[in-house]
Amino acid sequence: MSGHSKWANIKARKGSQDAKRGKMFTKLAKEIIIAARLGGGDESGNPRLRTAIQAARAINMPRDNINRAIKRGTGELEGAAIEEVIYEGYGPSGVAILVEATSDNKNRTTGEIRHLFTRFGGNLGVSGCVARLFEHRGLFTVPAGELDEETVFEAAIDAGAEDMESEEGSFLIYSKFEDMSGVGEALEKAGIPFESMEGVYIPVTTTHVPGDKAKGLLKLIDSLDDNDDVVNVWSNMDIDDSDLEALAEE
Repeated sequence: MSGHSKWANIKARKGSQDAKRGKMFTKLAKEIIIAARLGGGDESGNPRLRTAIQAARAINMPRDNINRAIKRGTGELEGAAIEEVIYEGYGPSGVAILVEATSDNKNRTTGEIRHLFTRFGGNLGVSGCVARLFEHRGLFTVPAGELDEETVFEAAIDAGAEDMESEEGSFLIYSKFEDMSGVGEALEKAGIPFESMEGVYIPVTTTHVPGDKAKGLLKLIDSLDDNDDVVNVWSNMDIDDSDLEALAEE
């Protein structure tokens, strides 16, 4: 697990989920809108929409909110157009950072993201400056439950996946990003239930950050993640587990 993923897990374990529920509603509503716009409003034929709806239900988003978001995506309800945007830059210690966002006002969002990079000692770069340091892949999270690891692995490979890991009661199945929809359909047909399907950016190489220099970097990442327009923040940071735990206690 990358240092970034470890930090996200520590925050989730120690933080208040209720405090962030409103922001999650906003972010997931935007994801539902985009998924419905790109693949239609029928979740049975739109894996991305189905995954977004599952995530919304998991945090108890009201069904009316979900339905409105779907209708905005399909054009049945009016609303400002929402587009996907990717920002790239560097944080303290030269750590590469890639930010996925959805916005109905790109100029506003760009200004906010640039301000956060500058405020916490980083700099927002041009498109392509750090993308080469990441692999864009599809990730399926399958609850382990009573499933046999070898059986799941064989089904995943047969479905077109590239790799699988076992982590904290779940199987993580990776595919090429462009193959994600087909792999998801094949896993469902094979009887392998997954609780989420998402595009992820995996660092090709990592940048080690000592504990005494990590605080500013983590503040930047947390501030970006807290922005209402930001969907995901990816980095290639490598911070020792003990340093991450110590910083989470501060």
